[in-house]
Amino acid sequence: MQLEAKDVGFRYGNGPWLFRGVNVTVEPGEIVGLTGPSGCGKTSFCKVLAGYEKPVEGSITVNHSLLPKNVYHPVQLVFQHPEKAINPRWKMIKTLREGGPLDQELLESLGIEREWLTRWPNELSGGELQRFCVARALGKGTRFLIADEMTTMLDAITQAQIWHVVLEMAKKRGMGVLIVSHEAKLIQRLCHRVIEFHPANA
Repeated sequence: MQLEAKDVGFRYGNGPWLFRGVNVTVEPGEIVGLTGPSGCGKTSFCKVLAGYEKPVEGSITVNHSLLPKNVYHPVQLVFQHPEKAINPRWKMIKTLREGGPLDQELLESLGIEREWLTRWPNELSGGELQRFCVARALGKGTRFLIADEMTTMLDAITQAQIWHVVLEMAKKRGMGVLIVSHEAKLIQRLCHRVIEFHPANA
């Protein structure tokens, strides 16, 4: 089950192109790094890959098929800022259930404490919220995870714990992972290969 972006181009409305002609593939179980200068459209590309936005040109396919709209999306995205990705009006247990049934083993491995489940987002730290975002993204239907600067704002211990869980899950499920980061050491340590993001013809 391959994730493929083929000749993808995107812009908002009639504005300037953010990127065009982008080709990226991620294979099952593969850890791929995506790098590029700030402002070149990497986050927008991640949104297109995960289905948050539709490509204006080209296509996004999983296993060579366009994704139907009525299924749990097999490509999940974790953003850099968790507070922007969580509904402030939902308690954390409801947020988790967006990703499907609760996986107690996964919650424990991510260091999510039981008492956090009944709290509101504003009662948790950024690191605690990001653990929930990762847990939600790793629902049983996830085949590809996109990590857009996922651990940049976290302390070293939390970073290590989250990446350990993600890599173990990738190995166990054969889940592909696309890591977008400016941290060269992280990319070199975790990834099987690295893609330089070039928004050709933008």
